[in-house]
Amino acid sequence: MGANLHYFVSDVHLGLIINEKELIERRFVTFLRGLPENTAAIYLLGDIFDFWYEYKYVIPKGYSRILGAFAELSDRGVNVCFVKGNHDLWAFDYFEKEIGMTILKESEIVDIEGVRFCLAHGDKIGGERSYLFMRGLFKNRLLQRLLSSLHPRWVFAFAKRWSRYNRLTRGGEMDFRGESDPLYGYAADLEKREVIDNFIFGHVHTPGSCITPKGAGFYILGDWINGCEYLVFDSDSREMRWQSGAKANADNEVCR
Repeated sequence: MGANLHYFVSDVHLGLIINEKELIERRFVTFLRGLPENTAAIYLLGDIFDFWYEYKYVIPKGYSRILGAFAELSDRGVNVCFVKGNHDLWAFDYFEKEIGMTILKESEIVDIEGVRFCLAHGDKIGGERSYLFMRGLFKNRLLQRLLSSLHPRWVFAFAKRWSRYNRLTRGGEMDFRGESDPLYGYAADLEKREVIDNFIFGHVHTPGSCITPKGAGFYILGDWINGCEYLVFDSDSREMRWQSGAKANADNEVCR
């Protein structure tokens, strides 16, 4: 029996109206439809969409090929798991009911063929108080109901303008800070209480890896706006490998 492959992707930001939007979407669809037959699961660690908000009978337009590719993976038995990011935290039940995705917690420990992973988008970990307060408002059920009472035309238009303004004024990249990153501190603290073999986060947009104090792998995924770096776990070799969606024929690089 051959090895099973498990993929980890974050920060595709589909729908972002700068940086060759159509190219990013085309590249991501090609990636999804090109996953090999021995793919067991793909873990989407947040901000797959630059903005996603579900009304009861309305979802954002423009993602038919993406959603179709997810549905094809689910139909062929690939476990498609989704962790909500700060840009797509308003995903409610559409992905589960219509596509067959599995929605994970904001930070969840999963066992993948005997190897324990801690998976999270990462925006909630180490966030500033002002951001966490705003995030709490975004998740408030009453405020969500009020937002849902507005016409989608207004909500989607405002969200796209805000996202574009935020991207242009603040930029989309942060430096990978290794052991000084709050995500690393979170991992080092959690492994005192839990046995974890690998920690994988998104949100930062710049890829990198190092080792935690107890020897676990610590990984930050790249975004798809710039380099498209993602990770693959091979169940046979037990190795984590970096790959790039921008280079279809690039050689795999084993993570050190």
